Amino acid sequence: MTQKRFANQTVIVTGAGEGIGYAIARQFCAEGAAVLLNDLLPERARDAAAAITAETGAQCIAAAGDVADVSTVRALVAQALAEFGDLHICVCNAGLTSWGDFFSYQPADFERVVTVNLRGSYFLAQAAARHFRKRGGGALIVTSSVTGHQAVPYLSAYGMTKAALEMLARNLVLELSPHGIRINCVAPGAVITPRNLKDDPDYEATWAALTPLQTAIQPEDIASAALFLASPAAGKITGQTLVVDAGWSSTSPIPNMDYGKEYEN
Repeated sequence: MTQKRFANQTVIVTGAGEGIGYAIARQFCAEGAAVLLNDLLPERARDAAAAITAETGAQCIAAAGDVADVSTVRALVAQALAEFGDLHICVCNAGLTSWGDFFSYQPADFERVVTVNLRGSYFLAQAAARHFRKRGGGALIVTSSVTGHQAVPYLSAYGMTKAALEMLARNLVLELSPHGIRINCVAPGAVITPRNLKDDPDYEATWAALTPLQTAIQPEDIASAALFLASPAAGKITGQTLVVDAGWSSTSPIPNMDYGKEYEN
C-alpha cells in the first residue's frame, strides 16, 4: 500500500471554514495529515472539521478565532503542539476581501483588512517558524492573490496587502533558510467561493469567459498548488509565488465591477 504524501505530518490551516482554506485542509487530510482547522466563526470551524474527518477519516480539529489577534495565532501553534505533538506545515490562508472606492474608503475598513491580511499572516508565520527553528525545519504557505500583481478596480487596499505578503515571503528567505524553513505563496485568480458568489452571482461565468483557459478556478486547484509547495517535491523552492489563475494575469481583462465601488464590509 502506497504511503500517503503527508502521513504523520501535522498542519495548521487558517480561514478554513469554507472556500480555499477548506479545500486545503481537506486535501491535507486526504493525504494523511492531521489538521488544525481555524475559522473566525466557531460553528463554521466545527462543521468544517467534522465534515473533513467524516470524509477522510483523518484527524481534523476545529480552532475558532480571529487571526487579527496576535494572541489567537500564537495559541493556534500551541494548540497544534498540544493536540498533535508536533507541527510540520503552516498555511496562512485567512484573509479579508475589502472592496471600496479609493476616494471614499474609510480608515476602519483599511485597519481591518490590514490587520487580518498582514498582521494575522505575519505573526502566525512567526509563531510557527519559532517552532520550526527548534525542530530543524518546516514549511510555510501564504495565500496571496493575483490582485497583488494586477490592478483590479476597488481593491486598492486588498491588493496592497497581497503584494506585501509576497514581499514578506521573499524577505524571510534570508532569515528562515538557515533553519531549514521554506516559505512560499500561492496567488489565486478568480476562485469560485461562497464569498465571491455573494458579491456576484454570475461570478463563475463572468470570469471563465475572461481567462485564456476559459475556466474559473476551483478551491481544489489552489489546494493542489499549496500541497505541492508544502511537499518534498518542492524541497528546493522557497521565496516564490505560484500563480493559479487559468492564465488571466497574462491578459488581465476586467469585467464590470461597479458592485464593488460602494461595497460595505
